[in-house]
Amino acid sequence: MKADKNVVNQYLKTAKGQLEGVLRMVEEDAYCVDISNQLLAVRSLIDKANRVIIEAHVKGCVRDAIEQNGGEEKIQELMNLISRL
Repeated sequence: MKADKNVVNQYLKTAKGQLEGVLRMVEEDAYCVDISNQLLAVRSLIDKANRVIIEAHVKGCVRDAIEQNGGEEKIQELMNLISRL
């Protein structure tokens, strides 16, 4: 992985902590909207981590592949990934 592992780890560890908090909220029968807001926050952190990884992939792996052999396979791989976002 060419992404900054420290940045990705920080986003994911924060998301993990928030998700653990959400689990506690569910167990404690917290207000539904509060739970949903926390889940949106977790999803946002995961999305940020994913963007860091994808950006590093484009700037590293995809660019290298384009320079070496046109990169058609890497471009298609990236397009498949983007279609799932």
